[in-house]
Amino acid sequence: MSEAYLDREKNLLLSVAQGSQAAFVTLFHRHKHKLYSYTLRLTQSEMLAEDIVQDVFMKLWVERAAMASIDNFGNYIFRMAKNQVLNHFKRVAHEMAIVSEMFRDGDQAGNNAQDMLAAREVEQVLKSVVEALPPQQKTIYRLSRDEGKSHEEIAGLLKISPNTVKNHMVQAMATIRHQLRRHADSLLVVTALLALKK
Repeated sequence: MSEAYLDREKNLLLSVAQGSQAAFVTLFHRHKHKLYSYTLRLTQSEMLAEDIVQDVFMKLWVERAAMASIDNFGNYIFRMAKNQVLNHFKRVAHEMAIVSEMFRDGDQAGNNAQDMLAAREVEQVLKSVVEALPPQQKTIYRLSRDEGKSHEEIAGLLKISPNTVKNHMVQAMATIRHQLRRHADSLLVVTALLALKK
């Protein structure tokens, strides 16, 4: 990487620290593809990789005043993304451990009934979240998830571009994940109560 490139990047970082949206957009377009590819390799999930890239840049913008002190922006955001991925997998492992512990004891028939009730509760929450999506997002989500159609097929049906379909799916999934996280505590409580009723 040339010294001139690094100088230009340093100037962009200084501009962002002073609140320049244009400089921030330039940095985003310079690094988003490499960061997405890196995150996709780590997660093996397109949706999760896109979410993490968005989270990294949102966090950078929120904390933009500190960007003037970053020496190597590329390394910095790769480290941020790696930490986000690690935190995600730690959280998933922790949640799986909690659920596993709750269903470890008791007879199999009882556990199956509890599993079904907990799954029904999650399904109800998911259904209400999907119902609350904007009409276009809801239609695209259902065509993709319920009918298994590709982005290209959905684009043909709705007379829009595949990229628009992808953007709607990303937004729908982000909303769904956010809402499910908001309900996660209550769902765990329901699951725990069911586990106690043996």
